[in-house]
Amino acid sequence: MGKLADSAVNKFVDKGYNCCQAVICAFCEEYGTAELDAFKMTEGFGSGMGGLGDTCGAVTGLFLTLSLANSAGDMEKPKETKMDTYKKVREAAGAFKEKHESLYCREIPKEKGSQPLPSCIRCVKDAAEIAERMLG
Repeated sequence: MGKLADSAVNKFVDKGYNCCQAVICAFCEEYGTAELDAFKMTEGFGSGMGGLGDTCGAVTGLFLTLSLANSAGDMEKPKETKMDTYKKVREAAGAFKEKHESLYCREIPKEKGSQPLPSCIRCVKDAAEIAERMLG
């Protein structure tokens, strides 16, 4: 496991960040974003969007990380990197889905166990590893 994926798992397991927070916050320093801001903005994204079971929070954190790293950040030319970012998001989604069968929290096979669930820990680890590989 890479350094940033390790950090994401630590934030999820030891610090109690939700799955989305854990992934994006592991990459904040690397990409010049305040971790506190990312932490606050993604508070409602865990457990499949606030517990709705929709898109996995770790996946959302992965998509946010790719966007943060890939965007030109030019608000006067917002389309400059958009299509490339979309392509990267689709590639990452495919890689995640290959490992977990789905992008939706409610459809990802779960394991019994204490919180946080082992399956959720793997989602955080895999999402962060995909980001590391794609951005490496």
